[in-house]
Amino acid sequence: MKTVLKTHKINKYFYEPERFQVLKGIDLSVQKGEFLSLVGKSGCGKSTLMYVLSTMDTDYEGDLEINETRLTGKKQNELAKFRNEHIGFIFQFHFLLPEFTALQNVMLPAMKLGKYSKAEVEERAYEKLRILGMHDQALKASSKLSGGQQQRVAIARALINDPTVIMGDEPTGNLDSYNTQVVFDILKQLTREFGQTIIAVTHDDEFAANTDRIVEMSDGSILS
Repeated sequence: MKTVLKTHKINKYFYEPERFQVLKGIDLSVQKGEFLSLVGKSGCGKSTLMYVLSTMDTDYEGDLEINETRLTGKKQNELAKFRNEHIGFIFQFHFLLPEFTALQNVMLPAMKLGKYSKAEVEERAYEKLRILGMHDQALKASSKLSGGQQQRVAIARALINDPTVIMGDEPTGNLDSYNTQVVFDILKQLTREFGQTIIAVTHDDEFAANTDRIVEMSDGSILS
């Protein structure tokens, strides 16, 4: 199996109100096509670790590598470009632009990447919406979609650039039990059928139990 993400001895400190170590010597490696959940009590460091892994937080000690690229020490503009190409994000709240259609929302990261023509981007966006069973809603304003539909559009947006890894921060945290199951099944399908790598922070024990691997954190360290 190909390792697509690995960290070596990641340490992270907060300095307000006083110096406090929030991540302690994190060694983690994630394989291509793995669906991994990060769990632990509030304040254990899992969200902080997710920010480091996603390259949003660069103020840490240690090494981060994604897709065989060492990202530690890179400049912000290089990281922004890398993120857009290699990391897809799914949040608890979908962050869709309400006045844009579902299709336009999905197209945005690919238009920004500038790798494909507008026609190609549109075709790719339709394809991702089709995978998520949302292609028939493509031209609807995102504000007119239900919560579950909006989250599926957000997943399509995360997929548009065929990222190395998708990072989910409580991806089902804002959904009812029916839509939680729908979104979970979609994420599972993406790993099984398309070899997509997914790392999700979750408080949902049932969600975590059904992923390929649970990484439990406590007091800034990985337990298991």
